Amino acid sequence: MESRFEDLQAFVAFLERHGHLVRVRVAVDPVLEITEIVQRVIRENGPALLFERPKGAAFPLLINLFGTAERVQLALGRPPAEIGQQLVRVLEQLNPPTLRGLWRSRALLWRALHMRPKRVWRAPVQEVLEEPDLEKLPILKCWPEDGGRFITFGLVLTEHPKTHRRNLGLYRLHVFGRDRTGMHWQSLKGGRAHYDEAEREGRPLLAAVVLGGDPALMLSALLPLPEDFDEIAFAGFLRGRPVPMVRARTIPLLVPAHAEFILEGIVPPYERQMEGPFGDHFGHYSDAAEFPVFCIHRITRRRKALYPAAVVGKPPQEDKYLGIAATEMIGPLVRLTNPNVVDLWAFPEAGFHNLLGVALRERHPKEALKTAFALLGLGQLALTKVMVLVREDVNCRSFRALLRELWFRFDPEQHLLLLPTAPLDTLDFTSFIPHVGSKLILDATGERLEPNPPPHDVADPRALDRRILASRLLEGGMLVLTIEREARAVLADLVRAPALSPIKFLVAVSPDVRLDDEESLLWGIFTRFDPARDMLCEDMRLVGARPVYRGRVALDATWKEGYPRPLEMSEEIVRLVDRRWSEYFPKGGF
Repeated sequence: MESRFEDLQAFVAFLERHGHLVRVRVAVDPVLEITEIVQRVIRENGPALLFERPKGAAFPLLINLFGTAERVQLALGRPPAEIGQQLVRVLEQLNPPTLRGLWRSRALLWRALHMRPKRVWRAPVQEVLEEPDLEKLPILKCWPEDGGRFITFGLVLTEHPKTHRRNLGLYRLHVFGRDRTGMHWQSLKGGRAHYDEAEREGRPLLAAVVLGGDPALMLSALLPLPEDFDEIAFAGFLRGRPVPMVRARTIPLLVPAHAEFILEGIVPPYERQMEGPFGDHFGHYSDAAEFPVFCIHRITRRRKALYPAAVVGKPPQEDKYLGIAATEMIGPLVRLTNPNVVDLWAFPEAGFHNLLGVALRERHPKEALKTAFALLGLGQLALTKVMVLVREDVNCRSFRALLRELWFRFDPEQHLLLLPTAPLDTLDFTSFIPHVGSKLILDATGERLEPNPPPHDVADPRALDRRILASRLLEGGMLVLTIEREARAVLADLVRAPALSPIKFLVAVSPDVRLDDEESLLWGIFTRFDPARDMLCEDMRLVGARPVYRGRVALDATWKEGYPRPLEMSEEIVRLVDRRWSEYFPKGGF
């Protein structure tokens, strides 16, 4: 089965026919109001939403398009995991290449013939040509302290200045004016590499921002494909037919012919402008910083175009299902270079990069550590902050399973590795140094060390320190404490407290983290600590040049002064949406 949708509008029509899309027919403000509506719909696993009358705009707004696993599967025509397994199976059959392997792989090889895009001369996306005026678009301001409005589902198409290899990536664009935006190219991103090369030569980089397109194309732009791998070619593979491309009107780039809008322009060299703040994937604002600028020369579009958007923030969000699909499609390819890896899972609740579980076979002493280093040098996995290694028969997608293995098979002196300086996601603020922080590898692949099961209860820690507001004991002897102030001092005392001797891990979180909700817990813990800065052990010392950690491990994962603020909607907007809810959904719900 293949993705059967030629364009976004065909997918929208399909979703509406099958009850996966609801139209909001009343006027709604793209400034904050739509965000609050979408937050509530996502939490209920609700439908895609088409806002027909965004205030101040000339086009409808489409959002929450991929907000459930079912809609992602509908977009692809099959489960994402099936695609990943098929890719691995075929590559294994062709190594070494044999006639039998070629025959058994014929279906996928036939699909691969469609990876080359198809050049066309007329295109729906060029039905209307306009001077740039972003004020006509229903561009969102997502969160109260955002620096302005942001294009949040813009697929940025560039070519390497020398090799002319394409990159299609999803980057936010802060709107500065009618024809000018920021270009939020983070380090280690393909578009940034193209721009750096152009800037070294002192010339502008041609760029086209694609708004909308067939769902396979939109999903391909999100995938962590190998560097210089053409996302548009991969979209052709997913579609089972080539992506139609047409020459842009003002720049010599080929652009998707069935998009909704194309913003054509350049990114000048040496020019920077303050971009942000922006409510980001980690559930906090990313601070304002200088980024390159995108100058728009022309907008082409369909006559009746749809404007796609997305909102990010505290989990769950639409990007949860997009990230899971990416892991299931691309993750299995890791086994081609690391055959002892059985499974891996980037936890969406922790912002994906902040917690990675890996199930593996250890065939040689310390092969688990070798594998960890190999993964940390592989594409976007290089941005992983905490990696937990477990045996091949353990479900590495379960946080509880990871904790149980750490209880039975983890000793910090032998199985904890701290990398004090390493690359991190640009959005990670915990080290207070942009792009750089520390990493933690916890190895629970070895022999069983603990004969007793983990504790089911523990003395109330509030009796030990009145600064503790609440607590919850998780599986595997991890005690999570709610602490509003002086968390480091509390942990320093408790890490050696005899009353807590059954505990292996102590973790402090802030009061805005819900202890009874695993999604909130994982978000609250893993987005708010830097291992080198915020980890304590019962005994820490240097033996020669080697740091040695013994006993109980404590993590200060509270919000700290200097961190960006967590995302919260204004009370005024919350009350507005409460009051208007029956207007948005007059049939009693979605």
